[in-house]
Amino acid sequence: MTHFLGLMLFSYLLGSIPFGLLVARALNGPDPRTLGSGNLGAANLYRQLGFKGGGLTLLGDALKGAGPTLLARGWLAPGPWHDYAVALVGAAAVLGHVFPLYLKFKGGKGVATALGVVLALSPLAGVILAGLYLAALYLTRIFSLSALIASLSAPAALGLFSAPKAYILLAWALSGLILLCHRPNLERLFRGEEPRIKDRG
Repeated sequence: MTHFLGLMLFSYLLGSIPFGLLVARALNGPDPRTLGSGNLGAANLYRQLGFKGGGLTLLGDALKGAGPTLLARGWLAPGPWHDYAVALVGAAAVLGHVFPLYLKFKGGKGVATALGVVLALSPLAGVILAGLYLAALYLTRIFSLSALIASLSAPAALGLFSAPKAYILLAWALSGLILLCHRPNLERLFRGEEPRIKDRG
C-alpha cells in the first residue's frame, strides 16, 4: 500500500510539470497561456512555435504519462488489484496534467499524457490511437476534433487487444475527462469556428 500511494503521489506531481510552458521558455517563445487557445498542450505550442515546440511538448507530456504507469506495472506487487492500482497511477498522471499543482490547478486537456498512459498499458492500442489521431488530423486539419476521435476510441482499442477490465474502465474515464476539457472546442466546432492547422497564432 505504501508503494502504491507513493507512486500515486509521484505520478500526480510528475503529471503536473507544465512541459508546454518549459518548452516555450527554452525556445524563447511567449507564454502559451497568453496566446492562441491559451492551452499548454502540443497543439497550441505548434501554433506558436512550430513543429519543434509542438513536438517537444508532445513528447514531454506523453512521457510523464507513460513513465509512472510503466513503473507501476513493474514495481507494484502482483495480485487481484494490481491492474486497478496501475490504472489509478496512470490516472493520477493525467489528473496532474489537467489540474497541475504548480499552476494553481489550471492545466492542459490531457490528450498526450493519456496517450502515454495507453502506450504503457498496451503499446499496440497506443499505436492504433496515434495512427487514428494522425489520420483524423490529415482529413480534418483540426487538432481538437482529431484528439476527441482518438480519445473516444481508446476503450475500443484496448478492448481489441483483450486489455484487463481495469484498463478499459480507465480509458472510459479518461475519455470522459478529455471530452469535458474540450467543451469550448466543441462549441466552436458546432459554430464552425474551430481553427485548423493553417491558422497559426
